[in-house]
Amino acid sequence: VEHARHDDETGLVAVPRVLDLTLRIGELLLAGGEGAEDVEGAMFAVCRSYGLDRCEPTVTFTLLSISHQPSLVDDPVTASRTVRRRGTDYTRLAAVYQLVDDLSDDETHLSLEEAYRRLAEIRRNRHPYPTWVLNAASGLLAGSASVLVGGGALVFVAAALGAMLGDRLAWKCADRGLPEFYQFTVAAMPPAAIGVALTLAHADVKASAVITGGLFALLPGRALVAGVQDGLTGFYITAAARLLEVLYFFTAIVIGVLVVLYFGVQLGAGLNPDAALVLSERPLWQIAASLGLSLAFAVLLQQERSTVLLVTLNGGVAWVVYGAMAYAGGISPVASTAAAAGLVGLFGQLLARYQFASALPYITAAIGPLLPGSATYFGLLAIAQNEVDAGLVSLSKAVALAMAIAIGVNLGAEISRLFLRIGSAEKRRAAKRTRGF
Repeated sequence: VEHARHDDETGLVAVPRVLDLTLRIGELLLAGGEGAEDVEGAMFAVCRSYGLDRCEPTVTFTLLSISHQPSLVDDPVTASRTVRRRGTDYTRLAAVYQLVDDLSDDETHLSLEEAYRRLAEIRRNRHPYPTWVLNAASGLLAGSASVLVGGGALVFVAAALGAMLGDRLAWKCADRGLPEFYQFTVAAMPPAAIGVALTLAHADVKASAVITGGLFALLPGRALVAGVQDGLTGFYITAAARLLEVLYFFTAIVIGVLVVLYFGVQLGAGLNPDAALVLSERPLWQIAASLGLSLAFAVLLQQERSTVLLVTLNGGVAWVVYGAMAYAGGISPVASTAAAAGLVGLFGQLLARYQFASALPYITAAIGPLLPGSATYFGLLAIAQNEVDAGLVSLSKAVALAMAIAIGVNLGAEISRLFLRIGSAEKRRAAKRTRGF
């Protein structure tokens, strides 16, 4: 029986424990939103660090399994673990990657007991930001998004209050044990209600900007990017599950906003879908808003403080590229979004390449300014006003923009792998899996 490195136990005891440690590390990565390919790569690294070369991990959306066969004549040892709880904490994600890096380093010599101890510490560590900071960040995100689509100071405050109220209501639903579908539905209602109320009060504000800002805080951009990435790298079951999750979340947002918009239209609120055609262009204000949006998004993702500034700048660069192409250059919004997202993916890999760490903390928050909040809102408004055809056209545009973001991010990351020699093509099994034969 093959013996595990860094451990003095017998192979019969060590192998199951190594497999268990590998599964627990993979569980934390997958639950934190990491792509299936990177989770599989980390699991391979942990097994090899303890001398188990003939291992086969399998990663799906909710189940992790791994099998080790010492030789062709020995029975394989198989273990599995179910992912039941998911939560976004990129500080924890970075700590897990650091543990994997230390396990792979021959000079570190981590024993199994030490690895288990560090993994337990990672699980126990509290989130880096308190609840009130997260609530304020959701307000800053919505307010910045409202400015991004043409709002002023009053719109900023209204969108921020709506998002903060929606965030609190979602937390109350979570405490009651309601599924995330209902949490998203409830969280989408307050921004829409405030926008309708301002319209009914004949306030001189852009209600569309208020509601759009609230939608930015809810759109599942992270899950969408991960789903498309899994599909492009050959993990089709996991990709289908992630995209189905995105569809459910999007449907929940649609229901929450549509309910409020329907009652607003019945009460005589003068909401105008044509307002989408007259968005003002204010480059300096919009750049500042994109930076604020990325900053707030990074805090909501529980990122390490050392990465917040870099991802904020990456988000600002993304918006500058998009604005230069879409506004100044007159290029299609979909093509402009894909190009900006490609730079986000490229820069994210560049920022993460010199350490064994995930690129997610440098990418996810940076795509925030590119999310299709306005197209989503105007599509829902048209449907609420019985203009179903126009609404579906606008929602189709939102879907196209979302796919452009996901594909652009993945393409930027792949370009970095090709030309900057990040990783090893020989060790990347997805490259073989996706050739079609």
